[in-house]
Amino acid sequence: MAAAGESGGIAGVVLIPMRFVWPFGGTNVFLCGSFNRWSHLVQMSPVEGCPTVFQALCSIPPGYHQFKFYVDGEWRHDEHQPHATGEFGVVNTIFLTTEASCMPGTPSPATPPGTNMDVDDQARRMVYVTDDPIIDAAPRISDTDLVVSRHRVSAFLTKHTAYELLPESGKVVALDIDLPVKQAFHILYEQGIPTAPLWDFRQGRFVGVLSAMDFILILRELGNHGSNLTEEELETHTIAAWKEGKAYLNRQIDGHGKAISRPLVHAGPLDNLKDVTLKILQHDVASVPVIHSSSEDGSFPQLLHMASLSGILKCLCRYFRHCSTSLPVLQLPIYAIRIGTWIPEIGEPNRRPLAMLKPSDTLSSALNLLIQAQVSSIPIVDDNDSLLDIYSRSEITALAKDKAYTHINLNEMTIHQALQLGQDSCQKCQMCLPSDSLHQVMERLANPGIRRLVIVEAGSKCVKGIVTLGDVFNFLLGYN
Repeated sequence: MAAAGESGGIAGVVLIPMRFVWPFGGTNVFLCGSFNRWSHLVQMSPVEGCPTVFQALCSIPPGYHQFKFYVDGEWRHDEHQPHATGEFGVVNTIFLTTEASCMPGTPSPATPPGTNMDVDDQARRMVYVTDDPIIDAAPRISDTDLVVSRHRVSAFLTKHTAYELLPESGKVVALDIDLPVKQAFHILYEQGIPTAPLWDFRQGRFVGVLSAMDFILILRELGNHGSNLTEEELETHTIAAWKEGKAYLNRQIDGHGKAISRPLVHAGPLDNLKDVTLKILQHDVASVPVIHSSSEDGSFPQLLHMASLSGILKCLCRYFRHCSTSLPVLQLPIYAIRIGTWIPEIGEPNRRPLAMLKPSDTLSSALNLLIQAQVSSIPIVDDNDSLLDIYSRSEITALAKDKAYTHINLNEMTIHQALQLGQDSCQKCQMCLPSDSLHQVMERLANPGIRRLVIVEAGSKCVKGIVTLGDVFNFLLGYN
């Protein structure tokens, strides 16, 4: 909830516009509380882009207030926000004051005794309105509960293996290193996949992975030698030639001037999920091939699956879905643990800025930013920093559509034009609120095709940050 002061109609009374948010879905959602003497229902409106989130703006006087939500004919309260038992059952509570001297953790005389507002410091969240920026006392979790939560997650991942990630049916795609880059480009786009393992027929083994980032680097390199990217230029580059050229670009050469091939990061079907997760995080890759060989020397390898953090998170959510109370950290709102990358607050030092671009910026600027900032996606915003779309690494494969790469100029094509070539746009630009719990964020990220959520302000869709699958696992395992 956000607040700001305004003068009321009665002399001496300051009314404070408060945004109330119900983030748990429904069809008809209303708000009622002590601030309107429980006399009528205030209709809440769905937030654009977040159909499960409803909001209402009410001007209320300072002091202690109780309120509830009326959702599809049933009285509800938000169990993730401060609540107490009152005349109308379990209600949410909020305390607003214009006294700058009133600080979080100090009981106010206006706070009625016997409520969670003054006895439950662990779950309390109070919003104070002063002439200074809002002081928002976020819920906290004890160090013990954090250690316990991480231990239980680690124990689950250690107990289960990569074999359990294999679907009952499905397909895996591998590319021969002698394929032209152009053909590989088309295959990734047509199959709707961001990465594929590389097979070397001469060596009889998998030797690497081709990813969307490879294509970003390829297009940038070819773009440096001409204004347009021709089909002929892509036709002459095989995957093997590109990988060798990439090694020289990155100065990965031995003392004899030969390219050094990096070992393939992969997993076996019996590797535990914690080891698989750490491989993905440590090598900063989107997925790792799960490869099985019945021979001791590793010959005749079989590609079983591409293990990703999304699949591992799905297993984790399925296990803890009905016992989430055993992981206290899951109930915390993400703003309280600052998971992910957030826009720095005014005066906040040493925080990495969040990379954002406008729709009119060039595709070249987007590709350069993806490389230089070492990020997998960039929020696209308007002049008010409200979210419009998102451009991710995997978007680059959309240039294979209708052979768009044969007639584009990276310095002339805008991000807006590039996004028009994309596919599955409803899946890629997913949002969440700062008040959403870690559990809610995990459940959404576990859905296929969703690799990140843009954190936005309710109503305005102003970008506050971004949280990725990697951020979730880094936090749960205490890796970073």
